[in-house]
Amino acid sequence: MNLCDIDVIRTVLAKHGFHFSKSLGQNFLTDVSVPQRIAAMSGAAEAGGVVEVGPGMGCLTAELCRVAGRVVAVELDRALLPVLDETLAEFDNFEVVQGDVLALDLAALCKEKFGDGRVVACANLPYYITTPAITALLDSRAFDQITVMVQKEVAQRICAAPGTAAYSAFSIYVQYRAAAEILFDVPADCFVPRPKVDSAVLRLTPLAQPAVETQDEKLFFSLVRAAFNMRRKTLVNALGPVLGDRLGKDGIAALIESVGLDVRVRGERLSLADYARLADAAAAKLAQR
Repeated sequence: MNLCDIDVIRTVLAKHGFHFSKSLGQNFLTDVSVPQRIAAMSGAAEAGGVVEVGPGMGCLTAELCRVAGRVVAVELDRALLPVLDETLAEFDNFEVVQGDVLALDLAALCKEKFGDGRVVACANLPYYITTPAITALLDSRAFDQITVMVQKEVAQRICAAPGTAAYSAFSIYVQYRAAAEILFDVPADCFVPRPKVDSAVLRLTPLAQPAVETQDEKLFFSLVRAAFNMRRKTLVNALGPVLGDRLGKDGIAALIESVGLDVRVRGERLSLADYARLADAAAAKLAQR
């Protein structure tokens, strides 16, 4: 059964009375080469264990089952469970867990299903949960590799360099925890229903240690969020809500200059290393008060 064939998709879904949910961001692939490439590049064959988020009707799941030892899929929509029972009936290495990936303890799930074995994550993520889902996958620290299909613009934002328009607080969050790489683009016409934007497949390789060292991770991310909340303002002004009460505007300016940055700089131009230096200097300054 070709689960990317539009006629097969319509026949199977009609049989089960399934209707696409806009609220769940459901778009199913119609180009079989896409799930094949994702499965081949996901690290599933090497790891053996796979957690898939949002299997849909199973086109990527089937390809993962062909290369991995065991695949556990997390599906929120109960209406898709009987569909998956039919479309993946030939695979004895597949299991579906009904639930919300944002509410699950992913580390505990991996421990339960795979023991101490290596596990990778794969997903065709609905656009509306992309950021929280990637955050949950990274924060779980349960995966050797995370391969996700997301809106192309989001993938570009995650991989963006300092000083570019796409660079964001989420760019820094992801790059702090993982090496990020766009593998290939997926045009909108590869889906049904056809979304309004193109997608891209993104590979995240979690780092054993954060990309930069910082004495106070909480402060590091507080500075990052403050800087991007007012990204058009200079860093001196943007950091006011975080440091202003304790350092004052002049103190913030002196802090920025103390780590070798121009006092007129905007936060969108700082690298992870710049933010780490700034956070460490801020922590030292605050400890003196």
